Amino acid sequence: MAIFSNSEILFRESLPEISPEYIETITRNFKGIKYSIISSVRKKDIHLLDFLNKNFKICIELSEKTPIPVKNLYRSPKTLGYDRLAAVVGAATLFPKTNLLVIDIGSAITIDFINSKKEYYGGNISPGMMMRFRALHEFTSNLPLRYPDDRPILMGSDTSGAICAGVQNGLIFELEGYIKKFSEIKSELNVIFTGGDAEFFVERIRYKVITDPNLTLKGLNRILKYNLKQTWSKS
Repeated sequence: MAIFSNSEILFRESLPEISPEYIETITRNFKGIKYSIISSVRKKDIHLLDFLNKNFKICIELSEKTPIPVKNLYRSPKTLGYDRLAAVVGAATLFPKTNLLVIDIGSAITIDFINSKKEYYGGNISPGMMMRFRALHEFTSNLPLRYPDDRPILMGSDTSGAICAGVQNGLIFELEGYIKKFSEIKSELNVIFTGGDAEFFVERIRYKVITDPNLTLKGLNRILKYNLKQTWSKS
């Protein structure tokens, strides 16, 4: 969650769960907050939504029907993760009139493309780093569960090292492959990394990329402002 003043982030925090009581406590320190937006890929929290609707002048629950400041060409908008949608909106806001490859490296890895005309075409989804480590452990009989290793090695000399090198280098080659291919077919391409593991990989790939850990939040803020403007223009 984050609190914005126009486009400036005043407060940000990551939590496993966000309760109405927590929001109420935090907003006591930031007087005059009138508008809110919520995006979730989980089951609806009716209690939280009810609180937001009662305590804010406007509350937007992001969905495939929410007006957004980009053209969504995704063929199944109902199945599109709202985090992906918010991230590409955030990228298009920060870098307008530019071809953008938005790579979110978290539990899953999403690679999305939006062109310089703000037309979002979609992208790809693959397992994230920890998901790959867990898959090797859980779907085999003898491979141990490993975790990210900061030591840059090309190949392991034992099983633990081989798992780390395989997962991490596999992801590096995957990311570099996408960046190389999109750079070949799209001119003046900017690449933006976001997500929990973005910093881990930005130092390990050979391409210049931009990192922004708050890209999704910035996209949500842009969508909120866009909808407020639409409301004001109709009133």
